[in-house]
Amino acid sequence: MIHIDGGPWEQMVAHARRTYPNECCGAMLGTQQNGRKHVTVAMELENASEGSQRARYELRQEDLLRADSEARRLGLDLIGIYHSHPDCDAYFSETDLKNSCPWYSFVVLSVRGAEFDHANSWLPNFEQTSAEKEELTYG
Repeated sequence: MIHIDGGPWEQMVAHARRTYPNECCGAMLGTQQNGRKHVTVAMELENASEGSQRARYELRQEDLLRADSEARRLGLDLIGIYHSHPDCDAYFSETDLKNSCPWYSFVVLSVRGAEFDHANSWLPNFEQTSAEKEELTYG
């Protein structure tokens, strides 16, 4: 289960709306205890995809390391990654799965016509062959 506080949630949705029709991406920082994740900080990252950003995002390794360092500085954990899907559902694509890390949660925000529609969180398996939906609450 993952819960995202209101402030970081609003920042994630605003980021997705602002970058529409392209995909946004960022890191989620917070705490983990007894299988429950609590996101208290959203950290916007740059979509470094050199191709069309409308249907793809890429994170630079140094940006992910910076997010992990910021989490440690704040006494938090890097809980996962968020990104948006413009004009489609909040599913975990084959590309998302291939580029995933099994120890992170992946929140996907569906944005239609620059407005937030819905979101899902995904947990990929260690083989990166499938991902299951994780209970998501926010606000």
